[in-house]
Amino acid sequence: MAEIIKRHKALSVSPLKASQPVGASLAFLGLNQAMPMMHGSQGCTAFGKVFFVRHFREPIPLQTTALDQVSTIMNPDDSVIEGLRVICEKSKPAIIGLITTGLSETQGTDIRQALKTFRSQNPQFDAIKIVPVNTPDFLGCLESGFAAAVLAMIDYLVPDAQTAGTQPKQRARQVNVLVGSALTPGDVEFLKEVIESFDLRPVMIPDLGDSLDGHVTDIEYTPLTIGGTAVTEFATLGLSAATLVIGRSLHRAADLLKKRTGVEDFRFDTLMGMAAFDDFLMTLQGIAERPVPARYERQRTQLQDALLDTHFMLGQTRVAVAADPDELYGFVRLLQSVGAEVVTAVVPTHVHNGILEDLPLAEVKVGDLEDVELSAQKNHAQLIIGNSHAVISAQRLHIPILRASFPQYDHVGGYQRTWIGYRATRQTLFDLANLILTQHAAHEIKPYHAQYSQKQDHLLSEEFTHALDSTPSQDRGLRH
Repeated sequence: MAEIIKRHKALSVSPLKASQPVGASLAFLGLNQAMPMMHGSQGCTAFGKVFFVRHFREPIPLQTTALDQVSTIMNPDDSVIEGLRVICEKSKPAIIGLITTGLSETQGTDIRQALKTFRSQNPQFDAIKIVPVNTPDFLGCLESGFAAAVLAMIDYLVPDAQTAGTQPKQRARQVNVLVGSALTPGDVEFLKEVIESFDLRPVMIPDLGDSLDGHVTDIEYTPLTIGGTAVTEFATLGLSAATLVIGRSLHRAADLLKKRTGVEDFRFDTLMGMAAFDDFLMTLQGIAERPVPARYERQRTQLQDALLDTHFMLGQTRVAVAADPDELYGFVRLLQSVGAEVVTAVVPTHVHNGILEDLPLAEVKVGDLEDVELSAQKNHAQLIIGNSHAVISAQRLHIPILRASFPQYDHVGGYQRTWIGYRATRQTLFDLANLILTQHAAHEIKPYHAQYSQKQDHLLSEEFTHALDSTPSQDRGLRH
């Protein structure tokens, strides 16, 4: 069991975490025709939107109530009501995610009461779903904000089974999939393909693999999300045969969904690595009552070969990992399964679901990238795994970095990379091994060329050229 070392600094030096409002916004971006709206200042929203655009390389729909000094003190609820009215009137979304920020939480606003006031004053917009979620950015991280948004979606959009008259397994081929923030759009897209290969229909909550996968559409312009899970799908979750939960951060949401619908769930902390994906495929086989497709058996043997090919490079490699708890858990398990040693593990915040304590490490530190850098230097780390903010630390330590997590603004396509499954694990092993090989090559001893040896080589070259010039032209080709 890992010991959790809590932070003792009065400030963050090179912060590791992304805020809760960013995580909640990301979750709502996985719904079709959605508009996240942050209740806070323009700067809060603009800061998050910049990282979204740089990470996904796509236009991101994101609105704000634009609180200023006066409205924050006098009556911030009016900003919520007016913001919701304008968005409903102009954009006509299917759903609005009403997200608080540090400013509105410090002020003490009650967004649920503000929503009730809006509903009573604007009954013409009753068809538009609005989901409020409290996500102060002085607490938690991207992962906890994402999880809070998924919990709020289930609370506000999923009807009670007794009231709706739904029963589990009425749709025997449908499965609910609660997707954690550790999964990229590429992961979500791959996950859907795997489930569909068992002749099952997945309902992804949320579906970033459809809305933020970087596809080009025929639509010239829309202020809302394109693609993602339809809001109407939430009413069908109680009809499914099972629920798959990916990431321990979503356990509270899974508990609520199970209580409300009665649908049996299966929970997975990670899908990275051979053993974790083995369990997932066996679970799908049991739900679908279908054999595992042959292509996954072949991919598994390819992963076994990759383990043999890379174990010389990765065995006993000292690695520093900086990520949110769910993602950190997945990387630590994967690295330890190939014989690597995680000498530094840093998370931006402590979660109380036990996932960090379950790690087979001596300690996990709650901190920032300064803590990552100092610990990696002290423990002689040979590699860092982290987001683009950690690149500078890797450069100062003169060690390579494997970019993972959010944001990745100095690297194209990071959002689409797949980390889960046999094939993605194989590619991760190759990438890690190549980084280690590159690092070893940089520290190899360069060949020494003696000064006299260079002069002698030069004289021999001149003698050869002179002899070649004195050779008759008809014999030069043979002599050469």
